[in-house]
Amino acid sequence: MFRRTTIIALVVFTFIAAVGTGWWMTRTPSVPAISIRHAPLVRTLQFSARVATSSRVDIGSTLTGRVISVEVLEGAQVKKGDLLIRLESDELKAVLEQALANEQQASAKLSGLRSTGRTAAQSAVAQANSVLLASQADFQRTKALVEKEFLSEARLDEAKRALAVAQAQLASAQAQRVANTDQGTDIAQAQAQLALASSATTAAKARLAQATLTSPADARILNRLVEPGQIVQPGRALMSLALISPMQMVAQVDERNLDQLQVGQTATALADAYPNQRFVVKIQSISPLVNAQRGAIEVKFSHLQELPTFLREDMTLSIEVETARRDRTLVVPVSALRGNSSTNTVMVQIEREGRVEERKIRLGLRTLGAVEVLEGLSEGDLVLIGATPKPGNRVHADTSAMATSLLRKAEDAGSAMTNAIGR
Repeated sequence: MFRRTTIIALVVFTFIAAVGTGWWMTRTPSVPAISIRHAPLVRTLQFSARVATSSRVDIGSTLTGRVISVEVLEGAQVKKGDLLIRLESDELKAVLEQALANEQQASAKLSGLRSTGRTAAQSAVAQANSVLLASQADFQRTKALVEKEFLSEARLDEAKRALAVAQAQLASAQAQRVANTDQGTDIAQAQAQLALASSATTAAKARLAQATLTSPADARILNRLVEPGQIVQPGRALMSLALISPMQMVAQVDERNLDQLQVGQTATALADAYPNQRFVVKIQSISPLVNAQRGAIEVKFSHLQELPTFLREDMTLSIEVETARRDRTLVVPVSALRGNSSTNTVMVQIEREGRVEERKIRLGLRTLGAVEVLEGLSEGDLVLIGATPKPGNRVHADTSAMATSLLRKAEDAGSAMTNAIGR
């Protein structure tokens, strides 16, 4: 009896196992699926940027000297010409005084040549001329007396020498008179000495002016790098200034995204320190050069509205640029694409009458998580997600809330393409 019962049990177990195996082999697999529908699709780029003014200036000294005083603090607003740093200047003042004295001396000499010098030269010419006339008369008388043998030949030679001396004195006086004219050599030499003294005065004034460093334009003090008592030398930056100008936002963007950017595009920006205060900016310029080491290109943004007061130089910002938008289009998640998804035409698998069907589609706008379908699908088609049976096999499309959430996540992920390049 026991043996018969055992045989019956084995037969029943074998039958149940065969039925279970047959059910397992013939059951319809359930695969997550999404019902394709029209939805908005937005593509954006996000990257870091920094706040910068259009121009910065480093203030330095052209002299070697000791700092007497620093007149401004970091963060201060200064006007053009405001005093920033004062250097030791006693020696420079003494050099200037000496140059001024030399200039006055040269000027006095020139004035003297043009006034009393010319008068003295005229008098000397007149005196030499009268002496020459007297010498000529004495020579003629002596010559006549010698011819009558009243005087000796020696007396005639003496009168001849006196006449030659008088002629030479007249020529010298006349040359001195010419030298004292405006085109004369004495006046020219005095003018050159005056010009040299004036140049020395100008140079001394310039060096004295270099002892006081002033602001070249309206600016804000960014960095103060010197204190009173320090010895400074040419070439060293003593203070950094940001010239007052409209603020810009500068970002380094991956060159692979260059085709999505163009001048004039609007974007939203927020400071990492103030994440709830967004403001609108636009692309002002795109650099013509690519940074070969980083593979990035510089993009500058300007403001479209009044900038927040909390912005500071070099502050980090997050900028989001909307590069493309579809207000209503067929959207499919990237995870549904089969084969090489980098091409414009790819394959997807859909559920049609309970079986897997492969469909070729043409793509449009792409984001990281979703793509636009231009051809190949219609609204309501059930697109299979993940691993699926081969085309023609039976399948059950699971459109439960969990499966549908895949598309929602894909749309959320695909709404922004993140470019994680830092400053």
